[in-house]
Amino acid sequence: MVFDQPLADGSTLRLVGLDVGDRRIGVAVSDPTGYLASPVEVYRRRDGERDLQYMVDLVVEYEATGVVVGLPKNMNGSEGPQAEKTREFAGALGSRGLPVALWDERLSTVEATRRMTEQRRKPRGIQQRIDSEAAALILQSYLDYVRYKEGG
Repeated sequence: MVFDQPLADGSTLRLVGLDVGDRRIGVAVSDPTGYLASPVEVYRRRDGERDLQYMVDLVVEYEATGVVVGLPKNMNGSEGPQAEKTREFAGALGSRGLPVALWDERLSTVEATRRMTEQRRKPRGIQQRIDSEAAALILQSYLDYVRYKEGG
């Protein structure tokens, strides 16, 4: 089941955040209270089935209650080919019984790059971690929205 809005029951608890690309998937996880998102890893894609199973295994490993997938939109809010691919990936995760929320990821990679550069990370290390940092930004945005919506 895939939602274009926050997960239906409003639960946060521990969530996995994904920044899905053609070659890599950035992964982030929230703390058990659903308050803070942290980058975890960058997964190099192999093939559709193995990629999906790896993500399902991560959800089980972290005992997550759902997945937040960054939805790439154009600056005017429209969706292009990458958004369609992302929706397909999210749908495939949802068909495996995982609650999945799609979340606007505009400028997440730009912001992740800026933050890592400001922290004076070595250029070689930056490329390897940008996707997981972007996933953490996407997930944190989602968590903040849910908390705000719930009045907390």
